[in-house]
Amino acid sequence: MVTPDTSQRPRLPVAVGIGIRPGTGAERILRAIRSVVGDTTITCLATLDRRATEAGVQAAAATIGVAVVAFTAEQLAAVDVRNRSHRTADAVGTPSVAEAAALLAGNGELVCGRTIVDGIVIAAAAVPRS
Repeated sequence: MVTPDTSQRPRLPVAVGIGIRPGTGAERILRAIRSVVGDTTITCLATLDRRATEAGVQAAAATIGVAVVAFTAEQLAAVDVRNRSHRTADAVGTPSVAEAAALLAGNGELVCGRTIVDGIVIAAAAVPRS
């Protein structure tokens, strides 16, 4: 388990990208998100399309009060990210889920790169104010 650096938590609203294994529960997802972004305002949860319908993801989003934004593996693979995983690419068809999803959903810069908490990958991208 990685201990997130809480001094670097984002101050702007963020889109949170998540990478999970099938069957991951909402409580684990919520704990992982909050350990990384704290009480920062979250605008959405973003992930791979085949994970977006998972009960845990849907319940976590409902608890936070945000939508789940889904992207295909092809959309995610087209995003230039800091961290790439060959294992993830082999498993789901894209070398990044959390970072790429956060960047696509947030339309801002990555403010928290790939962080693994209890087997869940979390990343956050700033959501520019309009």
